[in-house]
Amino acid sequence: MSKSEDIVINWARRLQSLAQAGLTYSKEKFELERYQEIRDIAADMMAYKSDLPLAKVKDLFCNETGYQTPKIDTRAAVFQADKILLVQESDGRWALPGGWCEAELSTMENCIKEAKEEAGIDVTVEKVIALQDLQKHSSKIFPYGVLKVFFLCHKTGGHFQANSETIATDYFSLDNLPPLSVNKTCVEQIKLCFEAQADKNWQTRFE
Repeated sequence: MSKSEDIVINWARRLQSLAQAGLTYSKEKFELERYQEIRDIAADMMAYKSDLPLAKVKDLFCNETGYQTPKIDTRAAVFQADKILLVQESDGRWALPGGWCEAELSTMENCIKEAKEEAGIDVTVEKVIALQDLQKHSSKIFPYGVLKVFFLCHKTGGHFQANSETIATDYFSLDNLPPLSVNKTCVEQIKLCFEAQADKNWQTRFE
């Protein structure tokens, strides 16, 4: 993405955030109409600069109410010897088990739930490895902010069963990783997990 595209995307996100707040807190009819128009312009800008159709952008970008905040994604790093657990999705690519944080769960609870649903295993959470702004680690254009939380976990039981989200699990060494679903888990993030697992005095990375 070029610097100019970066700026336009950032402008679109900022306009969407301001419009959403205005639609939430304003009471006057004409103000609400203006904020809705600003939101529509922001969606047009995002669709123009991304590969997403306008209808899809509006579904992702303009379907929430209340003050605009990032979405939260949790990922579980589970090790066996010197290998890390990955789950295979239906497109054949692999990622750390995880997903969007549900509203009624804490990030830790969500991590445990996702490990069970996607990998079939029970885990305990040992520490937070890192908090990352996804846009700084992905070339994909996202219509909203995403905060990724990586947890170092320990398997306590369970076994994999095929489900609606994943078709297989396996453990991989850092020098023999499979094709990754890079917008969910990239090589850089897996390296970070290996570093955290090897360092008993690991301090959470954040940005």
